[in-house]
Amino acid sequence: MGQTLTRGAAQSAQLASIRRQFFELGRVPEAGLPEPVIRSWRRCRGHGLDESDMTRLDNASRTEFSLARERSGLLLSHASGVMEHLYEQIRSSGSMVILADADGLILHALGDSSFVDRAGQVALQPGASWSEQQRGTNAIGSALIERSAVEIFGAEHYLERNNILTCSAAPILDPCGELLGVLDISGDHRSYQPHTLGLARLGVRLLERRLFESDHARHILFAFHDRPEGVGGLQEGLLALSVDGEIVGADRQARALLGVPSGKCGGLGGFGSLFRTSFGAAMDRAARDPASLLELELRNGGSIFARARVSLAWHGAAGGLVRPAARTARRRSDDAARSPARPGVITLDSLDTGDAALHLALERAGRVVGKNIPLLIQGESGVGKELLAQACHNSGPRADGPFVALNCAAIPENLIESELFGYVGGAFTGARREGAVGRIQQAHGGTLFLDEIGDMPLAMQARLLRVLQERRVLPIGASEAVPVDISLVCATHRVLSEAVKSGQFREDLYYRVNGLTVSLPPLRERTDIPCIVRKLVEEEATDRAAASVRVSDEVMRFFERYAWPGNIRQLQNVLRVALALLDDDEDEIRPRHLPEEIFSADPVAQDAQPAPSAMPRPAVEAPVPRPRGRRLKEVQADVIQRAMEEVGGNVSAAARSLGISRNTLYRKLGRKF
Repeated sequence: MGQTLTRGAAQSAQLASIRRQFFELGRVPEAGLPEPVIRSWRRCRGHGLDESDMTRLDNASRTEFSLARERSGLLLSHASGVMEHLYEQIRSSGSMVILADADGLILHALGDSSFVDRAGQVALQPGASWSEQQRGTNAIGSALIERSAVEIFGAEHYLERNNILTCSAAPILDPCGELLGVLDISGDHRSYQPHTLGLARLGVRLLERRLFESDHARHILFAFHDRPEGVGGLQEGLLALSVDGEIVGADRQARALLGVPSGKCGGLGGFGSLFRTSFGAAMDRAARDPASLLELELRNGGSIFARARVSLAWHGAAGGLVRPAARTARRRSDDAARSPARPGVITLDSLDTGDAALHLALERAGRVVGKNIPLLIQGESGVGKELLAQACHNSGPRADGPFVALNCAAIPENLIESELFGYVGGAFTGARREGAVGRIQQAHGGTLFLDEIGDMPLAMQARLLRVLQERRVLPIGASEAVPVDISLVCATHRVLSEAVKSGQFREDLYYRVNGLTVSLPPLRERTDIPCIVRKLVEEEATDRAAASVRVSDEVMRFFERYAWPGNIRQLQNVLRVALALLDDDEDEIRPRHLPEEIFSADPVAQDAQPAPSAMPRPAVEAPVPRPRGRRLKEVQADVIQRAMEEVGGNVSAAARSLGISRNTLYRKLGRKF
């Protein structure tokens, strides 16, 4: 980042002189400033910024802030633990740890209350943009432009009002060199610490490592270094390989050790293109002694020391490596394939019955399976939210782990704490002598599904937030917390963003559980009702051959037009009754087999209700033709076109209404940005 300067009273006096030269005399100083600062001052002058401007800029709106956090959901989910670790190193030093996105918008911050209040005076807080164009020279904005670690001390800030700060920031990059955001440590300039920039770099290294490991959770990882003592430390590089030995990823440290340019995202080739040892031989040696170091000879000379790490997702029942299921066209080419479906097990593929809206929801959910991103499922009661949660669990690397479901609305408020967190023996009156393991701990190594999380009491929301942040659960009456490793899926029929505004749901917990939101369409809007009916008949016809039972055309037409206020749950109950009313010699479900209340409460055919006693057939009009067989891209194009028309062509407003980023919308529109 340029020269290292001693920070103190003498340096502050020198900076005051340098500022006079630059701002009053227009001279660029030849010495006394690091090169990144000089470059930034020149850029700020080019932007027309006034160094003495005291105008307070508006923060992002609540909607814009929510969208920004959603776009950076993966980054946020992995950064929170790293930020808490860094904060423990600087606690009580009058500092704060800050995470900003690739545009410089602050997403999250942790810090000492004494400094947080002072930082708020210059808008160094979540929701504020600290890009150079808006805030002048600062560590966050300058690190984004320089694409390297930057330290800005006191009066090195372009705007005078920010001279109270000392800031150290490092950019967060993916292995291809794309900017993901910035990790910054800021404090009072009078409390400058020379190690702060190193801490920021360390935090970024930890974060980039977590992101890489999450993205390649289903691949074989080779951790390596050119010295044996370097393996296992933060300076080791990570290579991700497929079961065929194809190199599918290399982190920033690996690229540096191997001399691979960071901007090169493809063409790394196979294991044999880098090493003289074959992939099979290396894996055989690793299997014989997993803890040992492998010495691998590079094709361009020299050697490295490596240790193979194989995810449980790659192990079969026999203990060997297995080939993954074939990748589907619906997944990104760099995504790992979903686990192959087992007979009778609900998976994302088995739920895809042809409806375009449902297909889109399944596609979005499938992209985050196995990537440590919390999933929030929204939809009316009875649309199958728990089925989707089970499908995500069964389609990911945790399929062999437990799936634990808890309906937050069905448990009395005084019992939900013990249900979630468990308790030790004798923790309270009526507690079992041996204690009980809570649902969170039961889900260790698998998936925790919290249904109707919008109905969770506020006191429990605070405790749940702490568990999700620390990944440790403290049973009632216990003195030590228990580490837990869970994948979190939540569901609600409520609009949680509205519950946050009304104070019924904690905002910090909302952002923690809302890594990705998917909405399931109600049954009345789906175009695949015949397929759903056939599958349900097969499941419910347990006392006869399912293929021998069919649904009459008039009943199927009625099903397609009925509004289904109870959604799939109601349809399942109706079919269960119809099958029970079938005589032994009947194999077709007709109107007389349907429960009477479905006609008397028919919200579609109000003017043609048959008499319950006769019930020859439901008197319904011919169904309105539904668009069937359309491609998903066509459906998406129609939705985008309607959204654009509703907001008069405003791309930002349309993106907000669709719940996607503006850049994503531009790509779908086929326009450059």
